Amino acid sequence: MEIGVPRELKDQEFRVGLSPSSVRVLRENGHAIFVQSQAGSGAGFTDEDYQEAGAEIVYTQEAAWNRELVIKVKEPLTKEYKYLQKGQILFTYLHLAADRSLTEHLIDCGTCAIAYETVEQTGANKLPLLSPMSIIAGRLAVQFGARFLERQQGGRGVLLGGVPGVKPGKVVILGGGVVGTEAAKIAVGMGAAVQILDVNVERLSYLETSFGSRVELLYSNSAHIQTAIKEADLLIGAVLVPGRRAPILVSREFVQQMRPGSVIVDVAVDQGGCVETLHVTSHTNPVYIEEGVVHYGVPNMPGAVPWTATQALNNSTLPYVVQLANLGIKALEVNPALAKGLNVQNHRLVHPAVQEVFPDLVN
Repeated sequence: MEIGVPRELKDQEFRVGLSPSSVRVLRENGHAIFVQSQAGSGAGFTDEDYQEAGAEIVYTQEAAWNRELVIKVKEPLTKEYKYLQKGQILFTYLHLAADRSLTEHLIDCGTCAIAYETVEQTGANKLPLLSPMSIIAGRLAVQFGARFLERQQGGRGVLLGGVPGVKPGKVVILGGGVVGTEAAKIAVGMGAAVQILDVNVERLSYLETSFGSRVELLYSNSAHIQTAIKEADLLIGAVLVPGRRAPILVSREFVQQMRPGSVIVDVAVDQGGCVETLHVTSHTNPVYIEEGVVHYGVPNMPGAVPWTATQALNNSTLPYVVQLANLGIKALEVNPALAKGLNVQNHRLVHPAVQEVFPDLVN
């Protein structure tokens, strides 16, 4: 099968769909890989690295896209819509619940669109292709939050770890899944006071075994959220409802009650966000101030650490990519986890969660 790897066009997105080592594995399986020139340069991979692994270097977006199987990292941007084709398989992060325009175009063009974030291991309720980026995003959320708490960046001037004689900063995390757990690890390691709120009591019990008394664990409801964020220096949105838009948990009224110069980092922004006042930003312009609070809404946070993120992503995606390359669409019939990743096929929106978001697009 011919496999295309285009260069990512999203603002400062330096990750790449396939690493040279992944290309080598696919070549050993008899496939032809076409990598756009400089596609991996931001992650530390040269064109020569890809050539040595067996890829052919192409010099236009069209040459990379015009293949049976296209492997990306982020969803196609509007300027890439023209490359989508009927019968083509697209394997990437899509987050369609937050992007009606892309959903409509995928339906119209007839591309078979499989989303990393909805591939789900049957019975385990695990999202194996979302998890590695969630780990990175959770860890970066605290790193970036600490940075924007600095006074020069518009924040309160709080050191999360505090110092002897001065209390540490307070980090409130909404959601105790992978993102929230990883954020808590970093925040605890920095010496911050940490609260996690979640609606899943079993998950809270698990977190207690992991963190003990180092983290305060609360059942998530409106009253607890409102109380917690009033004293928060850093609020992290870590809510995930697979395939669906994230629920709004923090209203504008709640944000107004936060202390001036506190920081919100909403990792759920790629699924619409869980904070009413937060909108999508970019690595170039990552923050803005609203209601006196610093808001960070970059949807591709792991793109800031592309060398790490590309390899972590490929470690998880490669087995599925190999199966798609070897079997084509038939891979969906033999791999139930991959089948759950299918969002659009044959001009139809097929993923149940996305159908709930866009019922008028279901036919």
